[in-house]
Amino acid sequence: MTTAKKLWIAIGILVLLSPLGLLVPKWFGAGGAWGEWGVEEIRKMIGSVPQGMAKVSRLWKSPLQNYAIPGRDGERVLGSVGYIIAAVIGVAFTAGVAYFLAKLLGRRNREG
Repeated sequence: MTTAKKLWIAIGILVLLSPLGLLVPKWFGAGGAWGEWGVEEIRKMIGSVPQGMAKVSRLWKSPLQNYAIPGRDGERVLGSVGYIIAAVIGVAFTAGVAYFLAKLLGRRNREG
């Protein structure tokens, strides 16, 4: 088995394990996943929200709010499948950028 194939298998396993980021904090009563706090959570934790964070928090609304696939009447469906979808999109984007940079830098090395 090639190193690249082993790497893709490991990445696939990590993608499938990604919902643990939501489940483990709930199991231990830790609230939300670490680092995924919104403005209100920050306000509760430290008593205020940094001015810059408050300003930029309105610029972006996630297409998968809380990693949930929206259903009818605003209900969430399929549990943590949205978390896996977000992981797949992130891996695809990162792999695409890395591939593009590798091709670009490889071409420069051959020319230079």
